[in-house]
Amino acid sequence: MGNYAFGVDIGGTTVKMGLFDREGCVLDKWEIPTVKDNEGASVLPDVAQSILAKMKEKNLELDDLEGIGIGVPGAVDKEGNLVNGAVNIGWKSFNIPKVMNAYINVPVKAANDANSAAFGEMWQGGGKGYTNMVAVTLGTGVGGGIIVNGEIVTGVTGAAGEIGHIHIEDGETDICGCGNRGCLEQYASATGVVRLAKRRLAQDDKPSVLREGSLTAKTVFDAVKDGDEVAVEIAERFGSYLGKGLAAVANVVNPEVFVIGGGVSKAGEILMDFIEPELQKYVFPASRNVKLALAQLGNDAGIYGAAGLILCEV
Repeated sequence: MGNYAFGVDIGGTTVKMGLFDREGCVLDKWEIPTVKDNEGASVLPDVAQSILAKMKEKNLELDDLEGIGIGVPGAVDKEGNLVNGAVNIGWKSFNIPKVMNAYINVPVKAANDANSAAFGEMWQGGGKGYTNMVAVTLGTGVGGGIIVNGEIVTGVTGAAGEIGHIHIEDGETDICGCGNRGCLEQYASATGVVRLAKRRLAQDDKPSVLREGSLTAKTVFDAVKDGDEVAVEIAERFGSYLGKGLAAVANVVNPEVFVIGGGVSKAGEILMDFIEPELQKYVFPASRNVKLALAQLGNDAGIYGAAGLILCEV
């Protein structure tokens, strides 16, 4: 049994990698560019080469490795097959462990990147100590990862956890990136907060610091912290949508905790003040004890989760 694992998080611009010991401590981390030419044909060979170089640097043999975990930006089934490809790196569908084993013959497990990050937060982050958790990533979009009894819920095509596309608003005219209208992502993501802000500012001329300078999720929540009344109204609207969406998720999977991450979560604990009332308003009574926590691993959640796929023997 090896004492180490590599965690790999493949993104559209860079591939983040980490070397972990069995206790889940990251011993080294680094990144390489994601080369997307020729349908991303060199991505896995580049990863393998980088890992082999790191093994040489650390005097590690194949027997020292428990395996390699890989998070990828696409749907992955239980066997590690990429389903429907990964558009932003040019990949078609294939079996990731099988291809990786042509370069490094150790156990390889693959998962969707959001699911991998969720697993990382459960293992060593904001969800540590829980085995039933939903990770919610409030970034450019709204991502999710569902952990039930310590295992990632993938669904039949690896698309489980797409909580950003829960339908939450009937009257929406803008089209979501998925092609539908009124998705949670359109109101609770970083871009969604800006959408809500623009709409609120257009309603009247009520004074607000948000009428000056750039409008981002950060400037909205900074204004909330400064007591700006219009910003507070926007945050209440955001919380109304997200709280209602999380209540729907809680009613289905009955988690112990929601771990909130992504760029919007950098606003901190103040987010919970706007989410919690709506969550409690709509959640089924038996799920009312669900907690809200902030993610702790930031951009490293993916490499932690990928390594955890190996070290936790999911």
